[in-house]
Amino acid sequence: MCPNCEDFARTVLLLGQLALYADVSGADQDFIEAMGPSLAASLPEPPPGVFPPGYDPDEGPDYPGTAF
Repeated sequence: MCPNCEDFARTVLLLGQLALYADVSGADQDFIEAMGPSLAASLPEPPPGVFPPGYDPDEGPDYPGTAF
């Protein structure tokens, strides 16, 4: 197994669980707003094979409001 596979899978799992928790009645929105970006920022490089060969996340269409 690649060295970052376990960390990547665990962090993605935690993000999914946080998304499920966000839909629970009475969920702590402050916790969700603090943890979501923190977890996303802590994602390691994706393991090999997650994206197709030659994939460049900077390519593609401009998002609305970001084109200059």
